[in-house]
Amino acid sequence: MQFSDRLRNRFVQLHRVVGRVYVAGVFVAAPLGFYIQCFEERMGDPRSFSIAAAADAALWMITTGIAMIFIFKGKVQEHRQWMTRSFAVALVFLEGRVIGGLTGWDNFDIHATETIVWVCLAFSILSADLVLQWQQPRRQRSVLYRSDQFPSKLREAGDCAL
Repeated sequence: MQFSDRLRNRFVQLHRVVGRVYVAGVFVAAPLGFYIQCFEERMGDPRSFSIAAAADAALWMITTGIAMIFIFKGKVQEHRQWMTRSFAVALVFLEGRVIGGLTGWDNFDIHATETIVWVCLAFSILSADLVLQWQQPRRQRSVLYRSDQFPSKLREAGDCAL
């Protein structure tokens, strides 16, 4: 719902409420995930998992915080981009388990799981930016299409350049 233009425009208030719940969840879950991983380290997990959890928590909170700042400033496009990055970082937890489970690599030693986690974390922001780059031409075509439908209204508004 958060990424659908149609639903977001139709249910603006719901979008804001769900967004606030997401932001609150990020700032609770990220430090909590790091704490849990530190506890797991005491139980025998390698320290690199704790470092990965710290990096993931930091990236998640930073991307979400930047998105919040942009929406408070009224910069919707930048907000959308940073929320896409935030969501990509949030998916690292799920991706690691899915990749390990589907490939069977989680049955190998701890180093295979460690590699999966780090690779997912390393590619999270890159994958979000690839999605954003893929969406950009589609959004521009949508704006151009809408401007072709209503040329007289655009001329009145002084937006003939579109």
